[in-house]
Amino acid sequence: MKTRLALATLPLAGLVACGGTAAESPAMPSPGGTPAASAPAPPDTGGGGTPEPVESAEPTPSVKPVTPPKPAELPPPTSTKPISVERSPVPPPTVTGVRYARHASFDRVVVDLAGARTGYAVKWVPRLVQDGSGAVVKIKGGAYLQVTLFPAYAHNEAGEPTWKGPREVAAKLPNVTHVVKTGDFEGVVGVGLVLKHKAGFRVTEQSSPTRLVIDVAH
Repeated sequence: MKTRLALATLPLAGLVACGGTAAESPAMPSPGGTPAASAPAPPDTGGGGTPEPVESAEPTPSVKPVTPPKPAELPPPTSTKPISVERSPVPPPTVTGVRYARHASFDRVVVDLAGARTGYAVKWVPRLVQDGSGAVVKIKGGAYLQVTLFPAYAHNEAGEPTWKGPREVAAKLPNVTHVVKTGDFEGVVGVGLVLKHKAGFRVTEQSSPTRLVIDVAH
């Protein structure tokens, strides 16, 4: 009887001697053949037998910046008739500068003014002449367009010029070759355009700030 008890205690002593834990050791089968730890139950599918696919989030469409359309280019001017507009602003405006630029089918000359819109005349002339002295402008060209603003000044009360820069400027545009300051005399300011050839022109007025715009076809 003592011998059987000694043999029965050997397996228990062997387990204690291994020093392993339950987490490190595999589960031992029960006498009935069923694992000691049951497998996790599958998720409930609602009785259909097949799990429903998970809908993926729709991709967010990329937002592209909207580029504003460019303003349509004006057609070239066609009229060659002289233009004259009469006004009598008080006080008269002051010419602060003259700019020019090339466009697709015409050259543009802009007279910048400080003050109200004033009267003007634009016409073809046989040659450009300096106001006051009457001296002929010695720049050769195929045609000459005279722009006259009245009343207007190109100097301040101290007599200092407000339209600064040389009297003659080489524009080097397709048709307008030179821009000439032809005068600032007795309330009249003259701007002369030397052209390669006679072509259609148009005159428009712009505000904020005040400008007189002359377009000449190529």
